[in-house]
Amino acid sequence: MVFNAVQTIEECLRSIYDQTYSPIEHIIIDGGSTDGTLSVIEKHRNKISHMVSEPDKGIYDSMNKGLNLASGDIVGILNAADFYINNRICLNDCC
Repeated sequence: MVFNAVQTIEECLRSIYDQTYSPIEHIIIDGGSTDGTLSVIEKHRNKISHMVSEPDKGIYDSMNKGLNLASGDIVGILNAADFYINNRICLNDCC
């Protein structure tokens, strides 16, 4: 979930794409950012499975939008100012 996070979204995205586990279904739910966040996200568009940018009713509305789009068995939620350390998305003792 993201809203007007141009200063942190790049690090967040890179932390996802730097993981060695694949495949990752990456869903971005943006609350209608106006600060340049969408331009940063657009640079990574080829790695994003689903992208929604529209006003929402808060963080839980945003989470529910993402969950409704998800098709995997395991869901991780990362906000725009959060990041994963390397090799932390894994299954079956791969870390």
